[in-house]
Amino acid sequence: MQYKMLVLDMDDTLLTDDHTISEENKSMLAQAKALGVYVVLASGRPTPAMTAYAKELELDDSYMISYNGAVITDLSNDEVIFEQTLTQEQIHALYDYSVQHKTHIITYVNNQIVSETDSQYIDIEKNITGLAHNKVLDFKAEVQSSAIKCILLEDPDYLKNVETHLKEAMPHLSVCMSKPFFLEVAQNGIDKAASIRFLAEKLNIHQKEIIAVGNAGNDLTMVEYAGLGVWVDNVTPELRDRADVIVASNNDHGVAEVVRRFIL
Repeated sequence: MQYKMLVLDMDDTLLTDDHTISEENKSMLAQAKALGVYVVLASGRPTPAMTAYAKELELDDSYMISYNGAVITDLSNDEVIFEQTLTQEQIHALYDYSVQHKTHIITYVNNQIVSETDSQYIDIEKNITGLAHNKVLDFKAEVQSSAIKCILLEDPDYLKNVETHLKEAMPHLSVCMSKPFFLEVAQNGIDKAASIRFLAEKLNIHQKEIIAVGNAGNDLTMVEYAGLGVWVDNVTPELRDRADVIVASNNDHGVAEVVRRFIL
């Protein structure tokens, strides 16, 4: 099979634990690009927290999927070609739900993380994204328009139960785990697979010509959708049997292994 698109989750997949791209991964991705393969970053991260990595990989002739599939950007001109948001009413309802179920909640306004609270998990999001944290007195008063997504944050064991309940309480929204302490919520129908499908149709690439590589719950739809679905070895344990292949971990250049075995 000649693959034409390689879709990569970032955190805990392409990136090492210190949020860098290994030289091995970088070298192999350059070789994939040289063969005409579209290398597409697909992350739960906000768009501004991905652009430096896209530039590092010289992906200026490709596309980037951010916010877990809610935004697709054409990197050749920085044009957003797809965007789907949560309504203000949905965000306010999620806030009420988070208060009732005793979780932290964040969203993004003007490229800032907005919350009423501080948390070690919000600190992790700040560290990952590099975005400023706007801690406000009144979340609803601050969020007076639509926004791309929300994240509910809490201890992993507790949040897993919240995930199950939230899917039942709000079946009209897309709900998934990106990290054990990040429960991501987007508009109905939004996930990484849906955005890859949109992009593949635009580029006339068949589903079977796509490789998708990830490690967590928010990657599951794209890993199952792609012609070749791949987990890195540090995949969330309960998902291990849901991909076609498992490669080395994010710290052991798993993405380079994918390129070497299935593209070169």
